[in-house]
Amino acid sequence: MNFELTEEQRSVQKVVRKFVDKEIIPYIREWDKNGEFQPSILKRLADLQLMGVCIPEEYGGVGMDYNTLAIVCDELERGDTAYRTAVSVHTGLNSMTLLQWGTEEQKQKYLVPQAQGRKIGAFGLTEPNAGSDVAAMNSTAVRNGDHYILNGAKTWISLCDIADHFLIFAKTDSSMGHQGITPFIVERTFEGVETKAIKGKLGIRAGNTGEVILNDVKVPISNRLGEEGEGFKIAMSALDNGRFTVAAGACGLINASLEASLKYCHERKTFGKEIGKHQLVQQMIAKMSSNLEISRLLVYKAGWLKNGGERNTRETSLAKWFACDAAFDAANDAVQIHGAYGYSDEYPVERYLRNSKAPVIYEGTREIHTIMQGEYALGYRNDKPLRQKLPAWPFGEVSVH
Repeated sequence: MNFELTEEQRSVQKVVRKFVDKEIIPYIREWDKNGEFQPSILKRLADLQLMGVCIPEEYGGVGMDYNTLAIVCDELERGDTAYRTAVSVHTGLNSMTLLQWGTEEQKQKYLVPQAQGRKIGAFGLTEPNAGSDVAAMNSTAVRNGDHYILNGAKTWISLCDIADHFLIFAKTDSSMGHQGITPFIVERTFEGVETKAIKGKLGIRAGNTGEVILNDVKVPISNRLGEEGEGFKIAMSALDNGRFTVAAGACGLINASLEASLKYCHERKTFGKEIGKHQLVQQMIAKMSSNLEISRLLVYKAGWLKNGGERNTRETSLAKWFACDAAFDAANDAVQIHGAYGYSDEYPVERYLRNSKAPVIYEGTREIHTIMQGEYALGYRNDKPLRQKLPAWPFGEVSVH
């Protein structure tokens, strides 16, 4: 086992950290306060070739390994969850799903411009009455000659007002439950597509999140992803990638909470000494520090499996569950360490706490992941091979561990 980052990975880490320090951290307090998402940040990330960092070069990406994507998400969330979320959705949920399941024509038309950052992708699975219970979705897709007619509404869709392309999941056969779901590539310009942002969120206020409404949207058969009825499997494989990036981002939030707390521990004095000298404060710092190490190891293990072209649903679920809970705990402790000042936006830790709650809920609640891990341990859950595998890295080669 080699726990060292490669020179290339360290270089990417340095680039993203410098970008975050210069382009996000000085302005994020104001953006968060005003609920403003900045599309210009995505343009800058595209200029740095970070919107398709783990997509093969033949499809417009940089061709780096999946753990490099984790490093990008880790560093972005250190700045703010909103911009890690953008990369998670665009790269993890959409682009990597096209890479795994798309036809060559779909990859050339949609994946290439997304990997280059010229077009932005989003992911439409959740509905007002269908979150953890995916099979309860009401969106429909009715075949009509050489196209489908889509109707329905998706909610809590990140980049809803920004994305050019949406992966929309709908029922092609309502009698088949989760086996009657099919995904489609839907362009924003298709007639009948409407979006509306959700306001008043607890956290990730600088992110664009909202609804996608479909009114008799005509989608060509060539835009169907996979076979009819294969949508549930495709959605779950997409979540393997999305959850991986969420877990990596949680590491960045733990790190941000730790950095802010360490700084404050040396600045603030009580009872004649730095607060870092108090043992119960040290206990909170120690917990943050150890959970950061554990979370990163879980993330990198999942990435290592991805690089080898192996199923990683169990490992990714564990990383997402542990890291997101640890990030919430770290942000909560960071507020406690800052005392009354932690309750004010004078310091960033109150934003960290607000932002840390959503990842504990989305892409599989911690309750769902708890059940998954219990079923794996008991032998009730086993992952079967998928018809299409995520390409192993290095791309175009057979990776052997």
